[in-house]
Amino acid sequence: MEIEFRDLKRQYKYIKEAVDENIANVLADSHFISGPEVKELEKILSDYTGRKHCISCANGTDAISIALFAAGVGSGDAVFVPDFTFFSSGECPATCGATPIFVDVNLDTYNISTVSLEKAIEKVLVEGKLKPKAVVAVDLFGQPFDYGNVKAICDKYNLLLLEDAAQGFGGSYTLSNGEKKMAGSLGDISTTSFFPAKPLGCYGDGGAIFTDDDNLATMCRSIAVHGKDMQHPDDSNAKYNNARLGMNSRLDTLQAGILLAKFPVFKDSELDKVNHVAERYTELLSDIKGITLPLIADKYYSSWAQYTIQLPKGADRAAIQKELKEQGIPTNIYYPKPMHTQGAFSGTRSAEAECPNTEQLCGTVLCLPIHPYLEDEETEFIVERFKRALK
Repeated sequence: MEIEFRDLKRQYKYIKEAVDENIANVLADSHFISGPEVKELEKILSDYTGRKHCISCANGTDAISIALFAAGVGSGDAVFVPDFTFFSSGECPATCGATPIFVDVNLDTYNISTVSLEKAIEKVLVEGKLKPKAVVAVDLFGQPFDYGNVKAICDKYNLLLLEDAAQGFGGSYTLSNGEKKMAGSLGDISTTSFFPAKPLGCYGDGGAIFTDDDNLATMCRSIAVHGKDMQHPDDSNAKYNNARLGMNSRLDTLQAGILLAKFPVFKDSELDKVNHVAERYTELLSDIKGITLPLIADKYYSSWAQYTIQLPKGADRAAIQKELKEQGIPTNIYYPKPMHTQGAFSGTRSAEAECPNTEQLCGTVLCLPIHPYLEDEETEFIVERFKRALK
C-alpha cells in the first residue's frame, strides 16, 4: 500500500472539473496578473474569516513581512516569536530590521506559551535595549494559538498581535459568549499561506493578509505592489507614483482561480473529513504507552495541517521512519531544530533563548500522513505498521 503524506493527486481527481474549468477561463481571458478572480477570492476569504479586508500576495512569507512593514515594525523593535515553528515566522521580523525574541511553546498544544512570552517581554523591558513591539502567534499544525491569554498580554504591553495562520486556516476559536472566531481573525493583522500542502493550498505559491484596520490594509496593498500610491486609485498616474519602498508580491490570477475551485470543497467537506482522520488516529493510537498525542484544547477547532505525535524518550526516531518508509508510509519531522539555534541567528540577541519544551519537542516529534482523502483502512494500516516499528 503506497500512501501520500498529503495527497494532492487524490484531491485533484475529486475537484478536477472545477479546477480545470477555472484554469481554462483564466487562460481564455489572459488576464494573468490582478485578474477578476483575485478580487473575487479576496471577497470570499474576507467573508469567511469575518475580516473587513483580505489582501492577497505572492506567498505566506511575504504576507508576514508586508504586515510587519505596514505596522511600522523595524530597527530597535523586539518581536516575540515561538521557538518551535517554521523559519519564516522569525525570518520576517529580522528582514524588517527588528530583533526576533524566541519564546517557548506548550508541550501539549505546540503553540506559544504565555508564561514564557510574558517572561521574555519583561526581560527585554529590564534590558532596555529594544522596544517590545509585536507578537507573532502561530496556529501551529492547524490549531489556533491561545487567543484569549495572548491577546490579554498584548493589550497589557501595548503590542501588535500578528497571527500567523499559515497552518491554521479553517480552524477556529470559540469565545466565552459562544461567538466563533476563525483563524485569520485572531490578530490585529493576520496572515496565511496557500502553499500546496497547507489546509487550503493552490498549485504554486500564494498568501494573504487579513485585517479590519483600513490604514493597515491600504499600507499592505501599497507595499505589495512596489509601494504604489493607494490614496489616489483613480489617478491614471498612480501606477507610476510610488509613495514608499515596497516589493513585488501579487497572487497570480491562475492561483486565484484554483483557490476559487478548491474553497467550496475545503469549507464544506475537507475540514470535516480531515478531523475524522485525526479522530481515528487518536482512537487507534490511544493504547500505546509512552507516546503523546496531539491535544485540541477546549474552544478550539483544528484544520489539521499536521498530525504530530511525541515519541517516547529514547525511541530511535530515524529507525522508526526508515521502517515506515520501507512499508510505503512517509513521515516528517516538524521541526528538528529550535529557531534560536538556526545559523542565521548565531551570535545575535535572538540566539539567547531558554526554551526547554522546544528542545524536547525537536527531539521527539513525528508527523504522520494526514489529509481529507485518507481512508479508514489506510489510517489503520499506518497505525498497525507504526506499532510494529515502535516495538
